Amino acid sequence: MNYPVAYDITRLASRILNATPNGIDRVDLAFARHFLEDPKQNVSGLVYLGKLSHRLVSNAGAIAAIDKIEEHFREFESKSEDITFQSVRNWLIGGGDDAQLGVRRVSNPRRIAYRKAANWLISHGGMLGKSAARNLPQNARYVCVSQFPLSIDGAYDWLSNRPDVKPVFFIHDLLPLQHPEYFRQSEMARHKRRIKNLALHGAGAIVSTAVVKDMLSDYLSEFGRKELPILVAPMPIAPIFFEKEAADVELSGVPYFVQCGTLEPRKNHLMILNVWRELVKRHGAGAPKLVIIGARGWENENIIDMLERCPALRGKVLEVSGLTTPSLKHLLADARALLMPSFAEGYGLPVAEALALQIPVIASDIPVFHEIGNKAFTPVSPIDGEGWLRAIMDHCTRTKRTSTASNLQTRHSPDFFENIQEFFQKL
Repeated sequence: MNYPVAYDITRLASRILNATPNGIDRVDLAFARHFLEDPKQNVSGLVYLGKLSHRLVSNAGAIAAIDKIEEHFREFESKSEDITFQSVRNWLIGGGDDAQLGVRRVSNPRRIAYRKAANWLISHGGMLGKSAARNLPQNARYVCVSQFPLSIDGAYDWLSNRPDVKPVFFIHDLLPLQHPEYFRQSEMARHKRRIKNLALHGAGAIVSTAVVKDMLSDYLSEFGRKELPILVAPMPIAPIFFEKEAADVELSGVPYFVQCGTLEPRKNHLMILNVWRELVKRHGAGAPKLVIIGARGWENENIIDMLERCPALRGKVLEVSGLTTPSLKHLLADARALLMPSFAEGYGLPVAEALALQIPVIASDIPVFHEIGNKAFTPVSPIDGEGWLRAIMDHCTRTKRTSTASNLQTRHSPDFFENIQEFFQKL
C-alpha cells in the first residue's frame, strides 16, 4: 500500500531568498517533485512556523511554491538566456574584450527581498494552513530531506500525540561531528541536536552511502537507537545530466577544468589554486583554464586572497556563482574533467552528475568517492599536489570522453523512489 506522505518544504520555501540552488536544494526539489506530483499518492506539504509548529500546505499550494522557487532559480532558462553562462563562455573561448578576459569573478546575485518573498508564499502557497498534529491523515509518512528543522529542539514535540505518523529524515553526512575544524563553530552542536532529535523522533533515516550509514548507526548507538532502520539511497541526479546534446565546438576546443562546491576549507580549493599557479609557472600561456563554481562560504580568507590577488591566476582561473543547473551541465559537458579534491564528503553530487554526463572525474582518494564512482574516476590523495598536477596535465591532452554512466542510469531510475516506498511500508 501507498501511505499518505507529508513532505516538509520549509527549507525550500526559504530558498527563494537565494540566487541559485546548491546540491541539497536540487535533491530536495527532486524529492518534492516526485512526491507532490504523483497522482497516485496522497501528499500534502508541511512548513515549520516556529511557535505555530508544523502547518499543512495543500498539495496545490506546495507545488505552486516550488514552481515559484524554481522560476526564481531560473532553472528553466536556456544557456543562451543565461548571461552568467555567456560571460563564462566568453572568458573561456577568448571572445570578450580585454577587460572581460581579465576578470577574476562572475556572479549573478539575483535576490528577492524577504518581505516580497514572504508575502508571495503566504498569499499563493497557503503557508498558514491547519495544524499538522491534528490534521495529518492516519499513518502518514513524514519526509524531511533538508535536515531542517531537525536541529531545533521542540520542533517535533507534536509527534508524541501522533504515534501513527512515521517520520523519516534524510541525513546528509556526519562531517560536522567528525571534522568540526572545517565548519562554523556552531555547526557541531547543531548537528549533535540533529542526531539526538533523529534518535528521539525518527522512525527511519535515509542516507546516500553505506559509508554514512555505518557512521550514523554508531552515533545513534549513543542514544540507544543503533537499530533504527536506515535506507541507503544515492542522491537523485537531475534528468538533465543524462540528456545528450551536441558538443559546443568552441568550448570543447578549450582545455579547461571545473571545480564545483562552496568555497570553504573542506573542499580544498587552496591546494588546487597552488597547483594552478605551478601550472602557469611551468607552461605559461599553454596552461589550462579553471572554472571554480560555488558560493563563498566560511573560513576562506586564503582562498579569496589567491583568487583576487595572485597575478599568475589572472586570465587562467575564474570564480563563478549564480549559475543555473542547465548552465552547470553545459559547462561540465565540455570540460576536460571535473576536479573534486575534498578532504571529506558525505556524498559528492557533482561527481555523480559528471559521471552521468560521461566526462572524466579526478577526485580525492576517499571511501565515499570510491563508493559512488566505483572505478570510473581518477583517485588522487587530497594532499598530493604533484599528483593532482600530473593528473590534470594528463587529462588536458585527452579528447576522448570516458563511458562511465552505465551503472548510474540504473541507480537513478524510477526504482530509486520505489525503494523508498518499500522502506516506508516496512516502518
